Amino acid sequence: MDKNTQVSEFSIEGRFLGFVFKDSYKLKGLRLGTSEGEQSIKLSKELRARLRWDLAPGDWFQVAGERKLDLKSGKVKLKADRIRQIIPKHPETAKPPKVAEANLSRSTKAKASILVCQKSDCVKRGAGGVCQAMQASLRDRGLEDQVAIKGTGCMKNCKGGPNIVMPNKTRYSRINSKEIPALMEKHFPAETKSEKLKTLV
Repeated sequence: MDKNTQVSEFSIEGRFLGFVFKDSYKLKGLRLGTSEGEQSIKLSKELRARLRWDLAPGDWFQVAGERKLDLKSGKVKLKADRIRQIIPKHPETAKPPKVAEANLSRSTKAKASILVCQKSDCVKRGAGGVCQAMQASLRDRGLEDQVAIKGTGCMKNCKGGPNIVMPNKTRYSRINSKEIPALMEKHFPAETKSEKLKTLV
């Protein structure tokens, strides 16, 4: 370890403000509004791979991981490897613990999963926008607690990206965010969403 670098553990709480992207398409981290101001936190590779895209801005999270302090410059870098939803410490927004305690790494609790390739070719072709459009569509249908959006490794169809796999194993290539509303209506029609989900598990 570099003698000019001090490494320790960190754990902070705050409101989720949004994701941090590199080169406009590579997911690198998230922004958290804390009592000390806005924090930009890098996500570990493992956490980026399993992180759900349906995080709602304004929700409260506890983020923990490694803190690196450059003793020369005084700059601090935070790298998260754990994240979980929490109850804010304000009485007016408190909820029953069983509702708010949701470890995001346990996304298997969702009844169905939509897989979206997060390798570079798919991300360059718009996988991030596809995820955001899916998140909005699920929220519109009230399905954000029943369907998870999961990033995956390469689906072996790089030139046909973005690549996605719906809960019933139907694969789609060259998907763009404008096509998502129609696609979601096809797989999760509003009037039969509860019946549809039963067949997807």
